[in-house]
Amino acid sequence: MDDTSGTPTREHPARRRVVPTPAELASWRSFLRAHAGVTRQLETELEGEQQLSLAAYDVLVQLSEAPGHRLRMTELADAVLLSRSGVTRLVDRLERVGLVARAKVADDGRGVTARLTDTGYDRLRTAAVTHLRGVRAHFVERLDADDLAALERIMGRLVPERS
Repeated sequence: MDDTSGTPTREHPARRRVVPTPAELASWRSFLRAHAGVTRQLETELEGEQQLSLAAYDVLVQLSEAPGHRLRMTELADAVLLSRSGVTRLVDRLERVGLVARAKVADDGRGVTARLTDTGYDRLRTAAVTHLRGVRAHFVERLDADDLAALERIMGRLVPERS
């Protein structure tokens, strides 16, 4: 790009290209469309059959896999890729219906954990049937074993490492 006009220019060989090529942008858009489409289908099925959002399902999964079925709210927000305020509102709703309980962290007066309740665990087990059936139908069955292995390898390169 020309620094003054914002128009594309020939690249200097020593410079790294800043603007993706049309083919690179097509790959990016294809990734976004695929993710959005599969996510929409999974969300629709969970909402329709289980009256549970995909984000709520993800919270229940993260808690079920955590030691003691509990996580600090900040850890939960990181695990489900929601903002802290977003996870707080979601946990509020899940707590009202008895799927999650909050507790203060014993050695940290400001820390709060979310814990999966027995009711939440039961609800997760029921919802998992719908969700995993959808994962199989909308993702797994559309790819062969080589595609799945390549996709896992590629996506692993895109996931930021946690510090």
